[in-house]
Amino acid sequence: MATFIYQALDKDGNQKEGTITAVSENVAINSLQKRGFIISDIRDAEGSGSIFDKNITWLQRVSMKDIVIVSRQLATLFGAQVSALRVFRLLGSENENPKLSSALNEIAEDLQGGSSISAAMEKHPKIFSSFYISMVKSGEETGRLDETFDFLADHLDRTYEVQSKAKNALIYPAFIVFTFVTVMALMLTMVIPKISSILIESGQEIPIYTKAVIGLSEFLVNYGLYFLILLVIGIFVLLKYGNKGRGKEMVDRFKLSIPYVGNLYEKLYLSQLADNLNTMLMSGIPMVRALELTKDVVNNEIYRNAIDDVIEQVRGGGSLSDSFSRHPEFPGILIQLIRVGEETGNVGEILGTLSKFYRREVTNAVDTLVGMIEPIMIVLLAVGVGFLLASVLIPIYNISSAF
Repeated sequence: MATFIYQALDKDGNQKEGTITAVSENVAINSLQKRGFIISDIRDAEGSGSIFDKNITWLQRVSMKDIVIVSRQLATLFGAQVSALRVFRLLGSENENPKLSSALNEIAEDLQGGSSISAAMEKHPKIFSSFYISMVKSGEETGRLDETFDFLADHLDRTYEVQSKAKNALIYPAFIVFTFVTVMALMLTMVIPKISSILIESGQEIPIYTKAVIGLSEFLVNYGLYFLILLVIGIFVLLKYGNKGRGKEMVDRFKLSIPYVGNLYEKLYLSQLADNLNTMLMSGIPMVRALELTKDVVNNEIYRNAIDDVIEQVRGGGSLSDSFSRHPEFPGILIQLIRVGEETGNVGEILGTLSKFYRREVTNAVDTLVGMIEPIMIVLLAVGVGFLLASVLIPIYNISSAF
């Protein structure tokens, strides 16, 4: 936030001077113009300052945790009957994340200009998702914004917990793999070449497995840099190709086909689907719109394509359970429970039950996966290093025994 000194003419032509606090000069000018002022001069009260004192907001990111906290604060303030303009001004001035603070202040300026909260939030799609905005719009229509923001905070909190659990489960295996590759690369490029020269000069017969290790070592020493460059280019192409169109669909299908890991991904996507549908249906959002927004939340092309077909079936008058049953991606228990919900008129509550079930399943799958991966990785690391050492130490032992 910065303070600006301004000189302006009001609607009656009277000269006005004063200060205004805003995130930028443009925001300050817009705010003054909305008050009916004609600005003749405006400048930063603190001067230009050092470049290091300025917030480079484009380098900042807004995490899901930040949105959860803001949603909780919004629910509390709206529940206390604080006006929307004052709510966003307060949160904008107090928030420690510069990018989120700037967005909240701009929302406050839009509200002062007569905009609705959902329309103001819609101008910040990188911070507030279409799902979030639709929920806020529903809250505005029903006059229950405090409950809506509580719903959103709870939903995002659950989503954050599940995603964090899944991501954190892969950190330890990734560290083990990185350590294994690093140790092997250092041994093959720094240790093995020195030992291999001794073995070759001895003139003794070298076992086939030792020749293979020496050949791999020579390849990495002579062509390792080129191999690394090709590997980086390959990963870059894969990431670029695998993030859109047919490439993403192939990557997403592969992720689901990996033993155990695919099962974890499946439960994660089903948890997201059930939780999103439950939150939106309980907030009064129509089924078709809820499915459209859920499709954007589930980050897997296989499930997105299936949900696309479900949307068309439901829009054409089909039931939700029958539409889901057309696709093997949705398990029988989900379809049967949704059918029970349709018969009793409690689809939203049934989806809430399914959401809790799949969150527990994700937690159990993560714990099982970590429990399996840790010993497997340690054994593979030991076997790899042991084989490498044995392939050079055994010939050296044979040489020393010959004397």
